[in-house]
Amino acid sequence: LRRNVNMTILLFNNRIYGLTKGQYSPTSEAGKVTKSTPMGSVDHPFNPVSLALGAEASFVARTIDSDRKHLTSVLGAAAAHRGTSLVEIYQNCPIFNDGAFDAIKNPDTKADAIIPLVHGEQIRFGPHDETGRGTKVLIRDELTGGVRAALATDVPDEAVLVHDAHNPDPTLAFAISRLTDSGYLNQSPIGIFRAVERPTYDDQAREQLVTAQGAPHDNVDAADRLAALIGGGDTWTVV
Repeated sequence: LRRNVNMTILLFNNRIYGLTKGQYSPTSEAGKVTKSTPMGSVDHPFNPVSLALGAEASFVARTIDSDRKHLTSVLGAAAAHRGTSLVEIYQNCPIFNDGAFDAIKNPDTKADAIIPLVHGEQIRFGPHDETGRGTKVLIRDELTGGVRAALATDVPDEAVLVHDAHNPDPTLAFAISRLTDSGYLNQSPIGIFRAVERPTYDDQAREQLVTAQGAPHDNVDAADRLAALIGGGDTWTVV
């Protein structure tokens, strides 16, 4: 993530180690009772999106396995991104952790549980009001410097945060990612948190190789360029 290697990482998060028969995982909630934590987990849950943003990843998103339309659009954007893209995918484990994401999957509760992130649009969620917009919004939290939820009727329209996934500064995206862990146990931001252009490790390394080997039109044989590269600098002949 830090180096911005050109690859796409899909992180399937079901808050359990399902493939190894149900041990708690780094994303399990505190107090989780599993085969490896019969008294309840004492670990603090891990936030993959926050970690990725803290590493200044150039593309970070979260989606849901059962929302085919949203999943498809996010994966398409991730695949098209030049650089490292991380997509956290909320995925249910019906055997060892069934119902972990019921709040955001249930038709009766998902409107209030999902905080949708759409670039260029105000961050609104909750059941739609008479205007067809969400009844809750995200605003700046003057006390903490982060963000918080508020009733749409309690704040002026200009105070509602407008999501900017292309902001070169990841500070606000990081603050939004913390809503998952800051008392919003049944709510989660979903969407593309960050999508910015940054030179990739791969491209820059290739450019250095071209420079070190010499331009291909300088009438120097490729084998000679390679020999000069390997033998350049401090070398010794062992006899």
